[in-house]
Amino acid sequence: MKNLDKITKWMQRAKSNLAKANAGQVSDEIFFEDICFDAQQGVEKALKALCIANEIVFPKTHDIAYLIELLEQKGVKIPEFVLESKTMTEFAVETRYPGEYDPVTEDDYIEALEIANKVIQWVEESL
Repeated sequence: MKNLDKITKWMQRAKSNLAKANAGQVSDEIFFEDICFDAQQGVEKALKALCIANEIVFPKTHDIAYLIELLEQKGVKIPEFVLESKTMTEFAVETRYPGEYDPVTEDDYIEALEIANKVIQWVEESL
């Protein structure tokens, strides 16, 4: 596979973020926003690895919907559960810093984690 080293490095980073997200709220000082950010980063980096595998050039972006669009344009069939990950972009942008947004709940975290685990597994199987 072309660019195997680059793809491998992106997937290692995706799995690192996913491992932090899977560790969960190990102390009360950790915000759900922060571990949802790690779940989002895992998805983003895995999708970027898949873009590289499909020889898709992408800009610096946190926009999961955009990465999915690039993959679809290249003919990659995107499962419904991967499409659900589009909503995770907010964890990389809006909730990453203090601001005016609804607090991220434990239920939000559980949903983000489930999506991230599925997407990263799908990407691994697709590579």
